[in-house]
Amino acid sequence: MELRLFDGNWDTIDFLDLLMMDIYGKIRHVTIPKEYVNDELLTRGIGFDASNFGFADVSKSDMLAHPDMRTAFVEVKEEHTILHALCDVNLMNESAFNQYPRMVARKSMEYLQEKGIADNAKMLLELEFHLFDDVKYTADFSHSYYKIQSAEGIGDDYDDLPRFNIHRGYHRIYPQDRYFTVRNDIVKAMTAIGIPVKYHHHEVGAAQLEIELNFMDMLEAADKVSIAMWIVHNIAHEHNIFVTFMPKPIYKVAGNGLHVHQYLEKEGKTLFSGDALHGLSPLAHNYTCGLLDHSLTGSLLAFSNPSTNSFKRLVEGYEAPVSATFAKASREASVRIPGYLKKGEERIEFRTGDATANIYYFLSAMLLAGIDGILSKSDPVKKGYNNPDNGFLFPLNLNAVLNGLEKDYEYLLPAFPKELIDLWIKVKRDEAAYVYNAPTPQEYELYFNT
Repeated sequence: MELRLFDGNWDTIDFLDLLMMDIYGKIRHVTIPKEYVNDELLTRGIGFDASNFGFADVSKSDMLAHPDMRTAFVEVKEEHTILHALCDVNLMNESAFNQYPRMVARKSMEYLQEKGIADNAKMLLELEFHLFDDVKYTADFSHSYYKIQSAEGIGDDYDDLPRFNIHRGYHRIYPQDRYFTVRNDIVKAMTAIGIPVKYHHHEVGAAQLEIELNFMDMLEAADKVSIAMWIVHNIAHEHNIFVTFMPKPIYKVAGNGLHVHQYLEKEGKTLFSGDALHGLSPLAHNYTCGLLDHSLTGSLLAFSNPSTNSFKRLVEGYEAPVSATFAKASREASVRIPGYLKKGEERIEFRTGDATANIYYFLSAMLLAGIDGILSKSDPVKKGYNNPDNGFLFPLNLNAVLNGLEKDYEYLLPAFPKELIDLWIKVKRDEAAYVYNAPTPQEYELYFNT
């Protein structure tokens, strides 16, 4: 995958590719020959049918997508030079569409600033995913199954290969780490267009990998995570392998989270360092309490873990948090304070979320939950969140967290329109019904001979 930053020279460009986000946070696109690109298109945009993106009904679906050229980058693909740019979306009267993921993120940041709390929210995300050499799956009225294969020793085709224990892949070196070159190709493409990568490595499970990005402003982080995931899919395709960010693709093996390290800053200085528990400031404690309060109701999890598969990852014993806790250096806590930081570098890591989330909605909901904790001066120590045995278990299925969102949504309204919250609940209820109402192979194994 050949990528580079855009230097402003349109003479070398063949196509302008407009990248839009659907309600799930997935990238859609429409491509325009350079000859049809003009100032009006760059400012007003091009019309599209938003009902196909999950946002609007067909009677109110015409909208305008216009490129944010600050996000532009170039791809050379099969002798064509393509200028990609993420878009903002307006209604036909050219007012901003308030359900659009990038707009929700902007409104969240504006609310943080309007309240005088901070100038910025800085976020670092860890991308965890699996690579498989072959995948087959189907779900029909008469049969359902999945089958995966990996050269690291997963599947029938690799029974005779030397292998490491499927649970002991953390920081494995090649040749046992069979996907090292793939990760190098991915990271090279990311850094070529300004996506900051700290490092990459093999994760705990066989065929499980991680690429950790560096800190960015919240909207930039959401944009670049979206592009980064697209790059991962493209380069996996070039290597004739399959990628998944599913939270739990393999039974009883570590799953994939989307951990978010974060802090607030004002005048270029962190607001999270202090003399309270774990070296945090009182404001950081308030923020943390907001995250845990709204996770415990299920409301935040409805955006951070919005899939049935999310709750197959959130089980005890796999470094996946299942209760409202915060702790230093503990990977079982839902909010972890890294133990390796120097004084003045303190931050928190929200370890609960996963990549089935719409990243814009996830980061926005998390920020708004933290702001709510700050405004209400909530104390996580008084509430017992620092006790790892507090028994404050999250609701751990998709319907349960959606029930929580139906009751606990006021803190979201500064950025999330109520109609978007209602639409999100409906969309996710439909997903839950599709999965929970279907018999599984495990149920056949247990109950067929009843």
